[in-house]
Amino acid sequence: MAETVVITVKSEAFLKKIVALSAEAITVCDQCGTCSGSCPMIAEMDVTPSQLMRMVQLGQSEALDTKTMWVCASCFACTVRCPRGLDVSKVAEALRQVTLRRSVDHLDIRNIPDDELAELPQIALVSAFRKLTG
Repeated sequence: MAETVVITVKSEAFLKKIVALSAEAITVCDQCGTCSGSCPMIAEMDVTPSQLMRMVQLGQSEALDTKTMWVCASCFACTVRCPRGLDVSKVAEALRQVTLRRSVDHLDIRNIPDDELAELPQIALVSAFRKLTG
């Protein structure tokens, strides 16, 4: 038997916040799963892109606890193939922004060994810091 989900004021506010940040019409996602089937990073995710979209549609703030939003490579494979033209990577970015605005850092430069830091490409470091630090 399917679980009944109740949309509350809090969950609706969460959905509206992610819609505003992502500029995506998340509620038009019809859960076809094309995004998940197109994703090259799916093996590293704890929930599929379509499951992430459903969580946001339902206003489930638990979406902020998923690994998926951090693993998204923003490759736009989902966007290119989505029959609704939705961009899941923008939704993942919005979720990351909500988390990072809480000043939760997922990367600390002090924890990267000096020899490794010297070898890493600067553009990769800048990208990682933009994506993983508040």
